[in-house]
Amino acid sequence: MNRCKWDLRIERADELASAYPFAAEALRFYRRVATFQKGLYWCLPESSACDLDVLLPKFPEFLSKIESAAPDPLARSAHEWLRQDTDRSRELLELYWRSASSGSSAEGLLAWLFLQPYAEHLADHASGVLEKTVSAVCPFCSRKPVAGVLRPEGDGAKRSLICSMCATEWPFGRILCPACGEEDVDKLAIYTADRFAHVRVEACDTCGCYVKTVDLTKNGHAVPVVDELATIPLNLWAQEHRYAKVQANILGI
Repeated sequence: MNRCKWDLRIERADELASAYPFAAEALRFYRRVATFQKGLYWCLPESSACDLDVLLPKFPEFLSKIESAAPDPLARSAHEWLRQDTDRSRELLELYWRSASSGSSAEGLLAWLFLQPYAEHLADHASGVLEKTVSAVCPFCSRKPVAGVLRPEGDGAKRSLICSMCATEWPFGRILCPACGEEDVDKLAIYTADRFAHVRVEACDTCGCYVKTVDLTKNGHAVPVVDELATIPLNLWAQEHRYAKVQANILGI
């Protein structure tokens, strides 16, 4: 039986939790979230229509799981949201669904975690092929990228960006800032660490933003969205050098 992408993410989280003790707590939480997201993804009808009412019956269960597993203040936010009636929950979820950016608040993060598999399901079942683009936002849902990825191509590697919401992957220039479009190589810094040789920080000195890129030519077993989560010391390096992340990941990092 072939493993689905959710299984690969969960298995990679387990593997990296053992390899990187400093990220184990975050990865164990991600594993629980991804397990719920997998179940939600597979229970959705094969349709490209947007109907949040399909999701609402699952929302209390999701909030209960987050409340029992998440660190504060996310657990407190889940507890408070559980006290809202269904109409208010629908209103808040629709608000975050329409937003072009993922929320930075605890409430916004909860909405993102819950809506993400729905967005990914819609993208996976959308008709048509995405056109080539140099856009810095997702061509499917207009959200920002959570990570970059380098995939083998010929004798080199091709760079893509991965959407923070629907997980759509689209091609993007190797020498190009995904935040401001800077193309001057002298203003585009790259930082790597020996411990994470396959993950690098790609920063821009023009706008002060960065994205982490996972190089599959160096580690073909990596799962970009999980390896990006696990390499927390790279985020700390970027913060110390006053770079801001283009888009936080689903753990708010």
